[in-house]
Amino acid sequence: MRITRLALRSLRMHRDLDLELAPGLTVVQGPNESGKTTLQRAIELALFRRVTSADAELTSLRSWGSADDSRPWVRLDFVQEDEDGVRTGSLEKDFRGAKGTVRLEYDGQVLTDPAAVDDLMADLTGIPGEKFFRSTASIRHHEVNDLARDEGALRDRLQASISGADRGTSVVKRQLERALHDLEAQGAKNPGRLKIAEEAVARTETVVAGGEAQLAALERDRDALVVARERRAEADATLEERRALLERARQAERLAAEREVARERFERYRQAVVVSEQIQALEASHPSPDALPVLRQIVERLRGLDRDVSTLRAQLSEEPSSVEYDIRIPEPRYRPFAWLSLVLAIGGVVAAGLGVLSGQLAIAFGGAAAAVVALLLAWYARTRRRAAFDLRRQKQLRDDEIARRLRGRSSLEDELRRKEADMKAQLASIDLPDLPAAEDLLAREDAHVQEIGRARAQLDGLVGKEPVETLGQVRDAAALEIEQKTAALEMLGPIAREPRARERLEVEVRDCEGALERARDDEATARARVEQNPVDADQVALEAERLAAWREQLAALRRRARIYRLTHEAIDRAELATMRRATRYLEKRMRGDLERLTDGRYRRVEVDDSTLAVSIWSPDRGDWIPAESLSQGTLDQVYLAARLGLVRLVTRDRRPPLVLDDPFVTFDDGRAARAFDVLRSLTSDLQVIYLTTTDRYDALADRVLVLPAPQLRDSGPAGDEVEDDLAGVSVASRAEGPVPAADTTQPG
Repeated sequence: MRITRLALRSLRMHRDLDLELAPGLTVVQGPNESGKTTLQRAIELALFRRVTSADAELTSLRSWGSADDSRPWVRLDFVQEDEDGVRTGSLEKDFRGAKGTVRLEYDGQVLTDPAAVDDLMADLTGIPGEKFFRSTASIRHHEVNDLARDEGALRDRLQASISGADRGTSVVKRQLERALHDLEAQGAKNPGRLKIAEEAVARTETVVAGGEAQLAALERDRDALVVARERRAEADATLEERRALLERARQAERLAAEREVARERFERYRQAVVVSEQIQALEASHPSPDALPVLRQIVERLRGLDRDVSTLRAQLSEEPSSVEYDIRIPEPRYRPFAWLSLVLAIGGVVAAGLGVLSGQLAIAFGGAAAAVVALLLAWYARTRRRAAFDLRRQKQLRDDEIARRLRGRSSLEDELRRKEADMKAQLASIDLPDLPAAEDLLAREDAHVQEIGRARAQLDGLVGKEPVETLGQVRDAAALEIEQKTAALEMLGPIAREPRARERLEVEVRDCEGALERARDDEATARARVEQNPVDADQVALEAERLAAWREQLAALRRRARIYRLTHEAIDRAELATMRRATRYLEKRMRGDLERLTDGRYRRVEVDDSTLAVSIWSPDRGDWIPAESLSQGTLDQVYLAARLGLVRLVTRDRRPPLVLDDPFVTFDDGRAARAFDVLRSLTSDLQVIYLTTTDRYDALADRVLVLPAPQLRDSGPAGDEVEDDLAGVSVASRAEGPVPAADTTQPG
């Protein structure tokens, strides 16, 4: 079964709520008191609670301030997936006690009979009832390890899931145990039938054996009866006297205890009055006229300004130096060498050409030499030109740096003036000369506020949140009560001053009661003897016949008890065999989930066949340990795996929705992520509805529904006007109407 829509009316804080649920994993997110647990309770009621139930819980679930005729109403739209395909249905329940109505539309039929609807819902979900649902598929954050909520129903369901029987053996075992108890009970007030028969046989044997002796003892028994009556009357009078004294002693002890309580209350409220006066004096003597947060903000601002001023002054103290940029640029002298190299190059080329043409090698070599010299002079002129260019560039960079430094110094001086002016303005706002004085004022104000806080904490520890105006009245009332109790003790006389009067009188009363009981027993015995004595032979014969009948009945009862005991033992053996199969299946299903939940730390699991107790193989100890000896977070992981295994085991081909109310609250981030991955993997078979206050699971959800926080606040006056204010709040609440939940759909 997968719930597609959940609608509520008049159910606690949800006066009108309509939610669309994802078929896979839905996260319902909201702060505390936003109604998440109410949604879980609504699903439980809709699936399994009889609509005509008169349980007082249903009345307590009504929304506050709702109309007198309003009652909780729940509607579920769902789809059912089985071998025949996917079928849709809707379930609507209006809880009005004997007048409650239900309507179930499913597979083309409409059911309005509450019993028929409950049977069909149990068949669709595979869950027999509400208690069993809360023991398996409906998990609250404080009930993860509460597997024994309905142990008998849990065992019956496990047996039925394995053997295919219509019902379990727990009812039969209880009937056999009651029958055996009725037969074998040995109590004095409610004896069993066997004990009654045995006592009757013994009594009748005694009557038959002593019939003749009673005739001779008749006179003796009458004398004993007279003595017993006198002793009983004397014991009765003594007991009445001691009881009267004991009642006065108890009254004195009660008054003394009440007086001590009043003294403790008087001392507490007296001290509370002193502390409240100290608080008033401290509130009137603050060192600073400004509130502590404002003063702390100003001092922090002054500290920052002081650091900025110091930094700016340090920067301004560094004068710009131009010596290191003093670069002399010589006059350019490369031009004569350039012209000379040009002339020599032209002349050398011309001379070399003429020498080659005229065949005069000397002229040709001279021209070539002149050309070479011209090249050397050209290279030298180029070098001097590049050096002059570099010097001019360095001079330009020096001028730019000096200009930049001069401009930066002006801006630093302006910023320094602004910071100093701001610091003076801040000091002037708190009327102090400098920063050390401000820091001293902050320290004194902080100490003063802390002293007020300590005094308020002491006052809260003494009287809680009780108004200060009533402390004196309560103190005076306690003093008056002390005087009244003291006067009442004085009126009781000497017994009120005796230290252990009650203990002594209780012992005496018990002794007198024992004596009276013995006297009554003696009187009853004597009377019985007298009444039984007037018998004859016919009476003795009649008692013999009764003895034979009692013996026959005793033999039949013993045979019946033996049969019941053997049947009970056979059922125990059969149940153990059935539970062994169930627990082995549960162990197999738990291993994979537990390994994923604990990141491989724990993998091996054993479930006891008789008690369903879970044991874990500890890699640290190298041995099996009870699950209860693990940390709370690990224990929650173990029982979460057990619950998931139980859901698979008992529902078989049915798939009820899995509702979890933040069961991972004790998990760290790693455990919570792994646990949520396990839940995510279940969505192929089960619908998972997860209720939480955090958003750390939103990314893994198919749909995220956000419930708003409560909006109303108590703003009314105290005292006699509270009742009127509450009436106004109720009217305002009714006027506000339903509060819809935000729907944030995540990718699958």
